[in-house]
Amino acid sequence: MAYLFVPPVVNEGPMGGNWLFARYTRKQGVTVYRLDGQFYEDRFPTHDDLDLADLVYLGGHEYYITLAEKNALQSAGYTVSTV
Repeated sequence: MAYLFVPPVVNEGPMGGNWLFARYTRKQGVTVYRLDGQFYEDRFPTHDDLDLADLVYLGGHEYYITLAEKNALQSAGYTVSTV
């Protein structure tokens, strides 16, 4: 059985006071990484953060994961789909 993990996204738009800016949003992927057994989320991770991480799921991508990864992600509160 295969499991699919899609890291979370946030809707963001450009800054400014113009009323037109409020109508435009886009999805920004959030990177999820595991460091010392804890999961962290970062919208703009640095190379240093990613180099130290045990496991990295870059935002905006889909990942086929193992049962062990599925259990770890679900215990941390993330949603994993079965495909």
